[in-house]
Amino acid sequence: MKKIYYLASCDTCKRIIKALDLPSEFEKQEIKEDELTVKQLDALAKMAGSYEALFSKRAKLYKERGLKDEVLTERDFKRLLLEHYTFLQRPVIVSGDKIFIGNSKKVVAAAKEAIHQS
Repeated sequence: MKKIYYLASCDTCKRIIKALDLPSEFEKQEIKEDELTVKQLDALAKMAGSYEALFSKRAKLYKERGLKDEVLTERDFKRLLLEHYTFLQRPVIVSGDKIFIGNSKKVVAAAKEAIHQS
């Protein structure tokens, strides 16, 4: 699978997509318009090792709801990720059997290398 989950209104996602120079076979899923399904989220979590790995603790709602003061379980992370798209750490890039989560320079560089060597 070659796919990127992103948010169209996110300038960081736009910048990264441009920098990645994605091949035409890459599928793009805009997560606000086309929300993650349970099946998709389960598959991503399996690749990432946990739901927490996909979860953005920088999301505005995370702070607004006081979630940082709670002890969240994997079940909570899954529920929250399905509840609102902003909880997904973006972008999430899947290239074959590799997953790249977030926008750090290191992650983006590794994703770009994986995308263009396959």
